[in-house]
Amino acid sequence: NGTRNREYIDTIDRLNNAGIINICYCLEQLELPLGGNYNPDNYRIYFRDTGLLIGSLDEEAQEDLRNNKNFNTYKGAIYENIIADMLVKQGYKLYFYKNEKATIEMDFFVRDKDSLIPVEVKANDGATVSLNNLINSQKYKDIKYGIKFAYKNIGFNDKFYTFPYFLTFLLKRYLKDKI
Repeated sequence: NGTRNREYIDTIDRLNNAGIINICYCLEQLELPLGGNYNPDNYRIYFRDTGLLIGSLDEEAQEDLRNNKNFNTYKGAIYENIIADMLVKQGYKLYFYKNEKATIEMDFFVRDKDSLIPVEVKANDGATVSLNNLINSQKYKDIKYGIKFAYKNIGFNDKFYTFPYFLTFLLKRYLKDKI
């Protein structure tokens, strides 16, 4: 945050082209089409190999994870990285959203035939405030429902579908068959 994109873009492009990272762009408007609504200078970076994410941590953190200690500190980032990679492997481009006041933040967005679908990755079984706000708001006409990946069973609550993490690889097929 606050850095000059031009100083890093060449390195980021090289890492992306080498298959080391996935780039997730920030949407400026929450409407379709996704490819026409993002800011190329505002992005997040995910590793294509979650092992590289773990390897980028300091030795103490790596040792803790190997010994099943302090996992709660890192599990949000680890699960989000895994889901990002699974989405890319299905052919999705990665997009996220964070409004200026940081009152709404969503991990990813995908689409079906005519809906913009917010995708939230939850490491804990906490509230899904941003997801509910996006779905309930009349401001976002393209958002009709959402998806939440969590350590839960499959479910639907009239607003969003809940899927266990491991089913992410079937998301594209599910959305296609749902229509």
